[in-house]
Amino acid sequence: MENKKKSLLIHIVTPFIVLLFCGAIVVVGLIKPYDKLKMYMNLAFMDELKSTPESKSSGLVIKSNDIATDYKGSTSDEGEIKRPEFGELYAVLNADALSTAVPVYWGSSPELLELGGCQATGSVVIGDKGNTVISAHVDTYFADLEKLKVGDTVTLSTLYGEFVYTVRENILFSRTNGSFVSPTEDDRLTLYTCKRDILGGTEQRVGVICDLTERKFYISEVNGNE
Repeated sequence: MENKKKSLLIHIVTPFIVLLFCGAIVVVGLIKPYDKLKMYMNLAFMDELKSTPESKSSGLVIKSNDIATDYKGSTSDEGEIKRPEFGELYAVLNADALSTAVPVYWGSSPELLELGGCQATGSVVIGDKGNTVISAHVDTYFADLEKLKVGDTVTLSTLYGEFVYTVRENILFSRTNGSFVSPTEDDRLTLYTCKRDILGGTEQRVGVICDLTERKFYISEVNGNE
């Protein structure tokens, strides 16, 4: 009788143990895809990025640099790319179609978007291989973004070099579409902003995709000033 009770108990408990084990495997298996999806979604919705400091008490340290846009020294098509700190001004964007030069900050937050363009920290540093993603407010620094046309050039000046991009395509996409701002195999620059709407907020984003056509790394060191 005792053996029958033990056998019955084993038959009852075993399915629950197997179920728990399988559940644990599924959870572990989903962690990596979730992290990847989260990164892509963060790229797509820079106005909702969670890349700001973890709490208000930590504060946002904004680092300013003197970015040279008229460097006359020697350059090379190969050099060292320097990854900036969160909140650091590390580039200036210029294009003939834009009415003003656009300071570019590393990371995104409401404070930084008031100061210039913001680059998603999940995208590649300017001049590196892959997709560099920058956004700005349509009412300020990217007010003229829709004036950029295929064939126009966009220049990004940094502390370590100057990088020239050529507009390949004008794009229009919904805020839930992360395809344009996801990592890529080709070397490109993606600029985007909200589509202008006199009635207020909009779900549409407009922008351009640009091919990296020239890398000019500075041979003489250019120092930034805090």
